[in-house]
Amino acid sequence: MKKRWRKVAVCVMIFSLMGGSLLFADSVYQKVRVWSNGKELSDGGYLIDGKTYVPVREIDGLIVWSDSGKVKILKPNVHISLFKGDTIFGKVKLGKLKFRVLCQVDSLTDNIASVKLSITDPSGNVKELDSSDLGSEQEDNFWFSTKDITYDFKESGKYRIGFYMKVTRSGDYSLVSEKVITALN
Repeated sequence: MKKRWRKVAVCVMIFSLMGGSLLFADSVYQKVRVWSNGKELSDGGYLIDGKTYVPVREIDGLIVWSDSGKVKILKPNVHISLFKGDTIFGKVKLGKLKFRVLCQVDSLTDNIASVKLSITDPSGNVKELDSSDLGSEQEDNFWFSTKDITYDFKESGKYRIGFYMKVTRSGDYSLVSEKVITALN
């Protein structure tokens, strides 16, 4: 019977110490809400000793992790133009539309493996529009152009054209730039 009470007392002491540690750790930092380009970042940030820390994965850009523990953030300039025929547009009426997307990329400091374009409708549904694997002989600036795309704008609201890049063939795509198309009734 004494052994049983000893085990219970040890467990109570361990859990008390763990709970105290968790409360102390929670009081060291404060969770803060962070917005970037009008969107709230899902993980937010942390306020520690008067400085705000944001998770690197929340930044719209390419994150390159090195074995030596360094993190490199690549944020090239990407300009997206939308063409209906020879006319640049940003607003459309509901229904099907044939258009092209032209992306100019500059200030790219490292080689990347591939790029892709996708469109996200107002409900959050994503459709890939085009992609391309890039060769090893890249320049610090290049153009990426799609063929004609026919897309059905079924609901009014904001559609987001996303330009994504990935550093390695086996890596994940990261959003680098967006352009908004507004669909009206």
